[in-house]
Amino acid sequence: MRKISFILISTIIAFSFLLSACGSAATAAPASTTAPVATEVSGPTAAPTAAPLSGNISISGAFALYPMMTVWAADFTKLNPNVQFDVQGGGAGKGMTDTLSGAVDIGMISRKITSAEEGKGAFWVAVTKDAVFPVVSAQNPVAADIIAKGISQDAFNKIFITGEYKTWGDVVGKPSVKDLIHVYTRSDSAGSADTWAQFCGGKVQADILTAAIGVNGEPALVDTVSKDPLGISYSNLNSVFDATSGKLVAGALVPPIDANKNGTADPDEYFQTKADAVSAVASGKYPSPPSRFEYLATKGKPTGLTLAFINWILTDGQQYLDAAGYVPLTPDQQSESLAKLK
Repeated sequence: MRKISFILISTIIAFSFLLSACGSAATAAPASTTAPVATEVSGPTAAPTAAPLSGNISISGAFALYPMMTVWAADFTKLNPNVQFDVQGGGAGKGMTDTLSGAVDIGMISRKITSAEEGKGAFWVAVTKDAVFPVVSAQNPVAADIIAKGISQDAFNKIFITGEYKTWGDVVGKPSVKDLIHVYTRSDSAGSADTWAQFCGGKVQADILTAAIGVNGEPALVDTVSKDPLGISYSNLNSVFDATSGKLVAGALVPPIDANKNGTADPDEYFQTKADAVSAVASGKYPSPPSRFEYLATKGKPTGLTLAFINWILTDGQQYLDAAGYVPLTPDQQSESLAKLK
């Protein structure tokens, strides 16, 4: 009897739940016409959820790209707090050597990548554009003549490559000026040196005057020339101009390049601010070379975190270039680099 009562009670309870459910369904509101909130769906058509980026990226190379890379690394880390960077300068030669040896994930290269390097596995994409500028001391004994007349490409060849011009009087056409020219160059393998040598006569760094005084690293080179009234060299745009003020580094003067060979330094050939220099490079008014692309190189096509970072540089990362004194890629150049990564 007790067993039958238990079964009867259970049946009544179950029947009550069923009626309740039917009543709820009968009084439910009509379906909304707005789009539903997306939820995770299983199966072959489900969109994958990207895992948070994490890991370490090591980078070395060109001083020309080093300031920009520190900006990129900092902003990428803000978006991806679990990604850590180790960014070092050292010159384009060191960047390529470190990349090919596997010592770093990415090399910063401020010159064209050679076929020999490609044969060893170097993969590269252009990420921005800047330029190399001549530099002398503001205390140069013929500074006024240089500013007024500029220096021609042929004259730079005779200063840096052949050594035919030995005095500052030779440079400005004043035989009475006997002050000797002190030529400085990079002692380490540098993209700026290759670019400048190419401008001076289609040469490479090794062709720069053997009597030139070697200085290691971009900052030291600019500082040395600025303090020597008879000195002359070349340097990256962001080393010649101060990052904070946008003016020339104290003691430095950028000689106008007399590109049109008219014997006069035209207003668009003489630069005293970073903004003017960047504008000339971006518009193509500044000669190429010494304007040039900046590249990132990896050992083989990049994958994983390294690929994600380079893709970001070529898309969202381009917005930071103007403020840092670099020239963004054009849409076509940007598309070309992105397509190469696929």
